[in-house]
Amino acid sequence: MADGLTIGQAAAYVGVTVKTVRHYHRLGLVPEPERDGSGYRRYRSADLLRLVQIRTVAAAGVPLAEIGDLLDADPERFAAALEDVRRRLTERIDDLVARRDTLHRLAHGDRVLLPDRACAVLDRLAALGFDSDYVATQREALVLTRALIPAIFDSFLTRLEHSLDDPEFVDLTKRGLEARSWDPDDPRVERLASALAAKLLAGRPLLGMPDGLGKQSDAAARYGLVNHHGVAQEPSIARLNALVEAKLRAAGIAIPHQ
Repeated sequence: MADGLTIGQAAAYVGVTVKTVRHYHRLGLVPEPERDGSGYRRYRSADLLRLVQIRTVAAAGVPLAEIGDLLDADPERFAAALEDVRRRLTERIDDLVARRDTLHRLAHGDRVLLPDRACAVLDRLAALGFDSDYVATQREALVLTRALIPAIFDSFLTRLEHSLDDPEFVDLTKRGLEARSWDPDDPRVERLASALAAKLLAGRPLLGMPDGLGKQSDAAARYGLVNHHGVAQEPSIARLNALVEAKLRAAGIAIPHQ
């Protein structure tokens, strides 16, 4: 042992690979020992101590490029450098936790794209007996609203929450779903539009658009993409929506024209 250890023995003692030791040498983290008379490099206790220090600090998350300066620093600089590493590790941990939470939300469908409040509204729709197609369309509309016109997202949710608290409105909405099978010119479409508009106007404070939305050059296009989502293949529903919007505008509600 007086002659020291080979690189393989040193690596095994420290708990790293020979490749890792050689990488440390290339980075200048630990000097290569002198060769003995047989031409072998022999590692002694000081070399092993340095390897252990490097391995330990690297395992704590310190980048290899910074380890040399860190180990050679005075106590004050060493403490400051460790604090900086701790801060960066904390940021990485926070980022990883956020990614983990996103994966968890992905596993639960809506929750990666919508806040819990919106998911609760969708759960209520299902509990009230609305079919899965309607719930899916409302989910998509909420996602689009949040992405395209975030200024109205909270008020849109509030209006939905109030609507679901009103049994009469729930019943009118379900009748609207029945209208999917009606002819667009069926007189029932007009009557239902009048009933829906009247019910919406009864909660008039919830229908206001945020200040400034109407000033956006593409506000109408954004609103139309959201409000008319899912109705392109349902002529009767498209007419029902158009009639309701017309009645609301006639009552002074500032709904953007598409």
